[in-house]
Amino acid sequence: MITLRQLRYLAAVAETHHFGRAATLCHVTQPALSMQIQELEQSLGLHLVERRRNAVELTSEGREIVRHASAILAAVADLEDYARREKPPLVGMLRLGIIPSIAPYLLPKALPLLHEHHPELDLRVRETQTAALVDELVRGELDLIVAALPLDRPELDTLAAFEDRFLVARQARAGRSANERITPEALASEHVLLLEEGHCLRDQALSVCSALSPDTSQAFGASSLSTVMHLVANGYGITLLPEMAAATEGTDRVQLVRFTEPEPVRTIGLAWRRSSSRRKDAATLASVLTDARA
Repeated sequence: MITLRQLRYLAAVAETHHFGRAATLCHVTQPALSMQIQELEQSLGLHLVERRRNAVELTSEGREIVRHASAILAAVADLEDYARREKPPLVGMLRLGIIPSIAPYLLPKALPLLHEHHPELDLRVRETQTAALVDELVRGELDLIVAALPLDRPELDTLAAFEDRFLVARQARAGRSANERITPEALASEHVLLLEEGHCLRDQALSVCSALSPDTSQAFGASSLSTVMHLVANGYGITLLPEMAAATEGTDRVQLVRFTEPEPVRTIGLAWRRSSSRRKDAATLASVLTDARA
């Protein structure tokens, strides 16, 4: 008999292309996961995975089964959400995804508020890039995600929580006034450091500064704002910093300068599957995040 556990394990293998990493993702041992995959293959009478030396690849049949499995797992998650709809918001388990350019700056303030006002919430947090979070949300592996909007996925509903302004971070030097205002066009003559490809903050920065080349950050390919800010502090260039990160990432070696009006912003909000019943949870969590941002 095919089980949901087997389908979850297969989906994890499809995501990681590795039995060990898939087992870690599913919080089981590798032999246990491998045995469940073998039993699924026997139940279906199909060869689903090709085991290679350093990776695992799905067969064509495996890819088709994963497509169906993802729909089944999402439907099961929606069924569980439906059963919770009469309960107060933020009660029970909530699998929350959040992007790296928000998590370390918002969660330290938001988590104590959630613990105080929603003590029955069993929160499970997953931090990774937007594309991965969206895919996991659609597959039913997450219940809500916190990200920069908009998200161009018709399967999702979204709710804006607040706007986060962009600042220019540059090396602090004598004679530079922090009160000066900078136009986005002025950055075209600067060496602007951006996060590596895949981070939505990189795309947002390129959108703000349309005169920049997408190749601007190839020399570094940093994956965290902290790394970029160390480079800025040592005079390797300038960067765009979300205002919510200023208190954490700002140092006396970095000067933060505002843009001219209208200041560029990113909209922070929540997303959930349109077929689920998470709207009340999203609205309540958006209120908590807005309070934490204040």
